[in-house]
Amino acid sequence: MSGFSSEWLALREPVDHRSRDAGVAERLRKYFADRESIGVVDLGCGTGSNLRGTFGLLPDEQHWTLVDYDPRLLTAARNAISSWADASEGIGEDLRVRKDGKSMHIRFRQADLNADLDEALGPSPDVVTASAFFDLCSVHFINRFAVAVAQRRALFFTVLTYNGEQTWSPTHPADIQMLAAFCAHQTSDKGFGASAGPQAASALRAAFEVAGYIVQEGDSPWRLGETDRQLIADLADGFASAVAETGRMDASVLASWSALLRTGAVVGHTDTLAMPKQP
Repeated sequence: MSGFSSEWLALREPVDHRSRDAGVAERLRKYFADRESIGVVDLGCGTGSNLRGTFGLLPDEQHWTLVDYDPRLLTAARNAISSWADASEGIGEDLRVRKDGKSMHIRFRQADLNADLDEALGPSPDVVTASAFFDLCSVHFINRFAVAVAQRRALFFTVLTYNGEQTWSPTHPADIQMLAAFCAHQTSDKGFGASAGPQAASALRAAFEVAGYIVQEGDSPWRLGETDRQLIADLADGFASAVAETGRMDASVLASWSALLRTGAVVGHTDTLAMPKQP
């Protein structure tokens, strides 16, 4: 699977957190409102942003397993969570932290999800979660993943799945063609086979409905403006680089597009909550 730098993940974290859909988040909170403790598996955890964005919705005692392919990101996650917490204690390879009155025991696990999905999920998580992950995965993997989650009767919660909606300010005459090329790049193999890309949220909904789950979705677009200048610049650079790799755009058009200074952007995402039907 393609990796991301800890610097990029840190830059996007505040926008990720403010962009989450409030309705989906509230449904998650209510689902476990009567529980005292909960077990969570976070796939593609990066530096732990999803934990920091989700813990406040969950019961006071939480047991997290953070899974990533990149051991450097797992080390960064451990360090970032320790710094973020109100109190932190190492327990061997694990962490126990307290934040805002909640207690979390956190395990860190390096895994190749293609090869080790069942082991990564463990036997009985209450919640399986991820952030900005499933658009990198193939439809085949999404289908296999939904079956594995359903076998455990776990709730599924994911945020910020890219859905192909993207606009820039100011606009450029080539924006539509650039977006089409970018979306084509998003379907390339990121380590799981041909990626679902902008169709990932639809694939997740279909897979979990087939598995007998109730699915709720919400929009979680990035709305970037004056305070997000560095993120906008990095996003535009990455967008242009991905388009260049497709070979679909004339070099002079690509150069003209890249030379335009962006002051804003909207990037579409979808949050998904899939709940097992009561027996």
